[in-house]
Amino acid sequence: MNQAAAIATATPSLGDAQRSRLILCLLCACLVAYWLATSASAMLQDPDSWWQVKVGLDFLDNRTFPVVDPYSYTFAGQPWIAKEWLGQVFLALAYRAGGWNGVVTLIIATVSLTVFLMGWFLSAWLKPTLAIALAFAAALLIAPIYTARPHVFTLPIIVVWTAMLFRAAQEERAPPLWLLVLVVLWANLHATFTLSFVIAAFAGLDLLARSGLSKPALLAKWVAFGLLCPLVSLMHPYGMKAILATFTVAYGNEAVPLILEWRAFNAQEQVFQEAVMLLALFGLLVSRLRIGWAKAVFIVFALHVYLAHLRFVYLPFLLIPLVIAVEVARQYPTVSTTTWLAEKRDGLEKLFASQFYAICGAIAVLLVGAVVILGSAYQVAPSPKTAASGALAYARDHQLSGNVLNSYNFGGTLIFHDIKTYVDGRTDQLFLGGFTKAEDATGHSDGKPLLEAQLKKYAIGWALLTSDDTRIPFFAELGWKRAYADDDAVIYLPPAPDLQRPDETGFVSVRRSGVRLDMDVAVQQTCVAEHSP
Repeated sequence: MNQAAAIATATPSLGDAQRSRLILCLLCACLVAYWLATSASAMLQDPDSWWQVKVGLDFLDNRTFPVVDPYSYTFAGQPWIAKEWLGQVFLALAYRAGGWNGVVTLIIATVSLTVFLMGWFLSAWLKPTLAIALAFAAALLIAPIYTARPHVFTLPIIVVWTAMLFRAAQEERAPPLWLLVLVVLWANLHATFTLSFVIAAFAGLDLLARSGLSKPALLAKWVAFGLLCPLVSLMHPYGMKAILATFTVAYGNEAVPLILEWRAFNAQEQVFQEAVMLLALFGLLVSRLRIGWAKAVFIVFALHVYLAHLRFVYLPFLLIPLVIAVEVARQYPTVSTTTWLAEKRDGLEKLFASQFYAICGAIAVLLVGAVVILGSAYQVAPSPKTAASGALAYARDHQLSGNVLNSYNFGGTLIFHDIKTYVDGRTDQLFLGGFTKAEDATGHSDGKPLLEAQLKKYAIGWALLTSDDTRIPFFAELGWKRAYADDDAVIYLPPAPDLQRPDETGFVSVRRSGVRLDMDVAVQQTCVAEHSP
């Protein structure tokens, strides 16, 4: 059987082997879903999950695409676009359907689909058992990016995109035009859609490395496809603005070095990933595996992007196996699908084939039942380190008002609860022009004067800080009162009003948080008496 035909959709005509292959991929996806379900709360650790859901909820309510910032007071009215609007709508729909349980269920389903697709495409060239083992290992390696944010929805797309384009290059034919639909979907889901242009270029280089200039008509089709990719990506509510906003982050801004996911690879923290990369390098050095120069450059690119920015961990671990699977299968036939298809089916494989529809139905029933039962029995919620639930309840009960100076990790929950932020996770477009640098500097050992200046500049009425915020001692030194504290959050209120001598009208001037109030002398005397020793 032609190996390329193995990628086709599984139907009864493909025989027992293909049914077994499909069942194995489904079981691998279910195993990943079970693993993720056991630690569902871990997917709600990111403070940005709050505002991603809120933006989607606001869109569903208003049906309008924002063009200026509606969520902060420091950059209110400044240009800001919800460039990942479709992913945010997906999260909002899941939240409306089942609260945070619904959001987590959607993320688990998306990751499981990614694992299924990876296993399916790999098993077109490699034995299914090896393919699903690689898919499961990849799922473990990229686990740090499983958060309730729109980028997760792009994982199945990037798997299909990469596998289909490199397959077309391998078979020396034009890329399928239906893949352009994925570019449109990707562009509206997440800002990483520009990676589709890069991957398509590498697949085109792979074709060029194979055929040279001997097929100019085919090369012309690839060039046309490559030009269509950025063109169709403009099918976006914000058009060119979405691409320009992506480049703002791609070329770095002042916030990038301060955000953990944008930092470079650290071997002391990413021990598992380092071990796998070193093992793969060792295997490459001692084996006789040969790949073309275009694929070699692609591997270098994927590793470089990951080593430069942790958030791109999925590039090497998801895509490199898909790209080199064909060379592994051809140079090591014992692990290839061709060899597996020629083998006699064992008892388990015969069971999978003979009970194909029954097993698929059982898997579907079990998955639906698990979602319903676990959804009613267990409730997941975002991390207390980002929720500040107790502190926000205190602020509501005591009717705290005015501008709040918040720690970065509380920006998302403030947006979700309709409180305008001082700073939050939308640093790809906002909080630039020196603001983020200044905000970071206020937490340094010499940051008290700068913090005091910020308090006055923005007329701060209260502060919501994480319990480990380095600015906490400065607030105490500036006379601010700790009004609330728990294990995760602290609220500070400004010092008592400064009382002055009455003017000729019989009133005194009182300043608190930059607001001038007038107080009758009698009231002043009462306040002085109450505060006298």
